[in-house]
Amino acid sequence: MVPPRDPGPAGNAGNAGHAAKAAPAGTPTGTAAGDRLRAPSRLHAFNRYELKYLVPADQARDVRAELTARMRADRNAGPDGYGVWSLYYDTDRLRFYHEKIEGLRFRRKLRVRRYGEVGPAAEDTPVSVEIKQRVNRVTQKRRVMLPYHLARDLCDRRVRVEHPGADQAFVDEVLDLVHRLDLRPTAMTGYRREPYVGTGSDLGLRVTLDHRVRGRDRDFDLRAEAESRYIISPHLAVMEVKANERAPYWVTDMAARFGLQVQRVSKYCQSVEAHGMAPRSVFHLPEEDVVAEARPLGSVVEAPPPVPTAGGASSGPRS
Repeated sequence: MVPPRDPGPAGNAGNAGHAAKAAPAGTPTGTAAGDRLRAPSRLHAFNRYELKYLVPADQARDVRAELTARMRADRNAGPDGYGVWSLYYDTDRLRFYHEKIEGLRFRRKLRVRRYGEVGPAAEDTPVSVEIKQRVNRVTQKRRVMLPYHLARDLCDRRVRVEHPGADQAFVDEVLDLVHRLDLRPTAMTGYRREPYVGTGSDLGLRVTLDHRVRGRDRDFDLRAEAESRYIISPHLAVMEVKANERAPYWVTDMAARFGLQVQRVSKYCQSVEAHGMAPRSVFHLPEEDVVAEARPLGSVVEAPPPVPTAGGASSGPRS
């Protein structure tokens, strides 16, 4: 499938397949292996305000109907959305996790993201290397598309990757960040996403419904069908509202009518907590949902009731 793109100047999938390459061995990596961070790259950057809600399964269909009436489905998505798989990097003491939990006004995280179905893929499969950060109430995301093997060279093997044009500044910033903070793969997340985009006066608005949110703390290969566990109850969907300035009134009114409240929920933090790396949060599974744990991604799990997806299909666990 075509990798979905957020509105704005962030997309650059066309360069992923062939333009970037690993630099020769011994190429300098910057200021003494990252004694300081580079100034942030501006290319492929955009700012957003974000709101997140947890939607119970019995309300998901009605919420979807209202979104469908006011927005259009993202043209990159299939009838029931698309898969999103992310590998997050952190320090051995989970610096990025604690920055989020403590609600620091400036915080960030590094991740490598793959769009599409889980399973074997070629080494040149395009993935997105992203730095997502929060500055006060504004969410900023900067990213570059790379073939998967070069993304691993950059983030795992700490090899300088050459990329054309202004993208090189961001690639070098990622390398400096990995060196300076000694980042390593920490947790993975995967889920099914239904994306909707605004039109007319709501241009720039994006709302997503994420179902079957799972994670793992090992087998950090974005191509592997490895074991996973639910990190948010399968009885809940995560609704994310992203707007350039503020969410339209009808969105907050809809949330109020359905009794939804804004939540501070991070899929990365949920995965960290679910796998015992940090204390568990209130959004984790109750004991009756233990059956959903430790199953391969995409395998059949008894976890009723699943959240229905667009077109009447179920977003519960399936083969």
